[in-house]
Amino acid sequence: MTQRLLITNCRLFDAEDREAVSILIEDGVVAKIGQIGAGAGCDILDAQGRIAAPGFIDVHIQGAGGADVLDGTVEALKTISQTCARFGTTSFLATTVFRADDENEHLRLTAECTGSNLGGANLVGIHIEGPFISANKRGMIQPGCLCLPSAEVLDKILDITAGKLAMMTIAPEVSGSLEIIRSLVDSNIVASFAHSEANYEQTLAGIKAGISHVTHLFNAMSPVHHRSPGPLVAIFESEEITAQLIADGVHIYPSVLKLTFEILGPNRIVLITDGIQAMGLPDGKYVYNGIEYESKNGAARYKDGTLIGTALGLSELLQRLIRFTDCGLDIAIKTVTENPAKVLGIEDRKGSIEVGKDADLVLLDEDLSVQTTIVAGKVVFEK
Repeated sequence: MTQRLLITNCRLFDAEDREAVSILIEDGVVAKIGQIGAGAGCDILDAQGRIAAPGFIDVHIQGAGGADVLDGTVEALKTISQTCARFGTTSFLATTVFRADDENEHLRLTAECTGSNLGGANLVGIHIEGPFISANKRGMIQPGCLCLPSAEVLDKILDITAGKLAMMTIAPEVSGSLEIIRSLVDSNIVASFAHSEANYEQTLAGIKAGISHVTHLFNAMSPVHHRSPGPLVAIFESEEITAQLIADGVHIYPSVLKLTFEILGPNRIVLITDGIQAMGLPDGKYVYNGIEYESKNGAARYKDGTLIGTALGLSELLQRLIRFTDCGLDIAIKTVTENPAKVLGIEDRKGSIEVGKDADLVLLDEDLSVQTTIVAGKVVFEK
């Protein structure tokens, strides 16, 4: 029997006239958009004039709700999934590390759970930061999660992740990385630049080898110098490169965020949380990977001041992005929907509200707080 849900009295986020419309969902897919009457056997959800947007896609989240991907349990992944939904996220990449001297059961389990029903946002793949990165730019990544690039290690990672690895963060200047980048591209895995000491030329070499994306732009990479442009200038001038931004105002100073938005333009920016277990929890002290950190005003730091991620959800970061950059709602929404969908190559089914695409939607109040999150046509969060 066909399952139908009719969302009435909603305003599409990018509609010029802001006229109220209805969205008909059948068996988890958008069937019609417009002025639609309810048919027999159709559930009704009155949006009460709220904004309807595509469900958000977070390509970089390590944990949420007190759980972390490293916990290596189904319950942890469910907690992350369900916490994501509270902030409008309907799809995410479980972001984590590869431990060189470990069985990495957390990776194996995450691969097994990819695509399964976790009660909230879709787990659509895995993003590994490392292990082929710079030791001097490792940030919060522990030394045991780094190793020299080799086909043997990559094969082990690919075997453990069983076709579910969607993205790998890599440093192109590390000897052997260019070959790894080419192998990633051949396997339809996004090679993303970060945790790197690469200079301008080394960054361009990585891009030529197949790097197409940048992890948490500005963070864990060298800054710009007028006589040594470094990776940032290479990234800015390579128009095919997309980049993750953390718009909390801490990882990137607000004026730098605004300037970057103007340089890259709205099509190249992917807003991320870089979320950790404190996302969705009160400010306070927590422990990640055996090390204590403090979450305060959305930012999380080790005792030595090292930033390790955010405790803000995507809806909260959207609010800050608009405030810091003065961009419009339609452009801001694009950075968490259409753009990440294209990065992951899933734009044929996610990232926009269109007939035939997955019914992953979020209903927002005017202040962009989340009222309702819908995944595959089913309400997974309601305020």
